[in-house]
Amino acid sequence: MRAIVVEKFGGPEVLTLKHQPELRPSPEQLLVRVNAAGVNPVDGYIRSGNYGKLPALPYTPGMDGAGLVEAVGGQLRGYRKGQRVYLSGSLTGTYAEFCLCLPTQVHALPPQISFEEGACLGIPYATASYALFYRGGLKKGQSVLIHGATGGVGLAAVQLAKRAGLRVFATGGTESGRQLVKGHGADYVFDHNLPGYQQQILESTKGEGVSAIIEMLANVNLGRDLPLLSHGGCVVVVGSRGPVQIQPRELMTREADIRGAMILQAPPGVLARIHTDLLTGLTDGTLKPVIWAVFDLEHACDAAALQMQPGASGKVVISCTPPTA
Repeated sequence: MRAIVVEKFGGPEVLTLKHQPELRPSPEQLLVRVNAAGVNPVDGYIRSGNYGKLPALPYTPGMDGAGLVEAVGGQLRGYRKGQRVYLSGSLTGTYAEFCLCLPTQVHALPPQISFEEGACLGIPYATASYALFYRGGLKKGQSVLIHGATGGVGLAAVQLAKRAGLRVFATGGTESGRQLVKGHGADYVFDHNLPGYQQQILESTKGEGVSAIIEMLANVNLGRDLPLLSHGGCVVVVGSRGPVQIQPRELMTREADIRGAMILQAPPGVLARIHTDLLTGLTDGTLKPVIWAVFDLEHACDAAALQMQPGASGKVVISCTPPTA
């Protein structure tokens, strides 16, 4: 089978396409034919070597994907060959034509959701749900600012927040991105490159601030987020690429909190509830992944490079199906 292999940590150029031995599932595993893989920031952090827990080299990257069950371990029930699934993790990496998975990593993919869309679900939608409702504790009628809403997690958060009856404020760095966010349900959208945009947000809340902020780039925005919180509000940090300086009095006067959210640390029971809820939203049409770009497996390095660029308009996906003759 063809798979991307990382033999040394580094930039996107270390992603190399190679032929690897065929995989066979153990009695407790599933073999999935991967049609599409999702590209996530965490993939890049691991590949670069800048992550807390690193895999042994060589390895195949990728946690998200979608495809068809190819083989079912002898001890498993309720699965069949050809079943459409999306993946939230794998044992062998999803940047490949096949991967091995545990049952907890495999979820039903509704027929109206394409494989490319399914590859957008695992990390982005689960992270957005975890940040909004489990770490943020948001309830119907409250307000949320999704800071950096045009990427995979941001757009998922907009859809999930709107579906839950929240008042949704969002920011984006490009006009096309802001229009995309608006089209997916945000009530107010702001240009976070514009001087004074924070004041615009406060004015839109009539000076009250927002109940929570979902922050995608804390090293840039966290200090400026705190004055936007209402009393008792919180910032949920989903992403950061470096240190940041804040004014603690902004927290003290609001009795506010800063909380981290990392989906890889979510309890198993929470993850199960999240994916059950996602299936409901995918089935009834209230959730719909947005694809920014699709690359062939041969061009995984280009996909990884694009994923790290600003101005996202959805999710970067890798097509893992073999080329036709």
